Amino acid sequence: MSKKRQILIDTALELFYRNGINSIGINEILKSSGVAKRTLYTDFDSKEALILAALHQRHERFIDWLENKLLDSQSDTQVIQNLFNALASWFDNQEPELGNFRGCFFINTSAEFSDTGSEISRFCYQHKQQVRSVIQRHLHNQDPLLLESICLLKEGAITTAYMSGDSHTVIKHCHEVSRVLQERLRQPTVSE
Repeated sequence: MSKKRQILIDTALELFYRNGINSIGINEILKSSGVAKRTLYTDFDSKEALILAALHQRHERFIDWLENKLLDSQSDTQVIQNLFNALASWFDNQEPELGNFRGCFFINTSAEFSDTGSEISRFCYQHKQQVRSVIQRHLHNQDPLLLESICLLKEGAITTAYMSGDSHTVIKHCHEVSRVLQERLRQPTVSE
């Protein structure tokens, strides 16, 4: 990848994540990046192509980050603790590879595109499916209720932390709910 192409993607990702996609125009990306318009259109045939490149880069960074955070988890309890501790660190702007916390870039992006069949919306959905797969690979208990609950808690935590600005309370509640869920999953079911 050329250096200028990478600068364009880095600049677009930073501006899109900080300000939203529809509020950032090509000229602002060019001005911030210092790259000429001709170069931009040599590498990207449209703003949508640049958006997809930015989404792809964020996806790779987030998946690598998440894999590293869950890597040493020896139990489901550790997976859950590591996941929500990592989120808490991100919410507190302590994860440099993810940048300052502005909610989920994929949720934010998909909210700006009303056509759920668009390539951008599909990419955002695929990102969420890949995040789910990463979490599932690290869990020992393959009960679908556990995975679904963790993923819903994670999504709710990201959104609530961003909207409320109270990440500590959000994470505390996530740990409490996941503890209760794990206890219930360990209890034998009573057949009728």
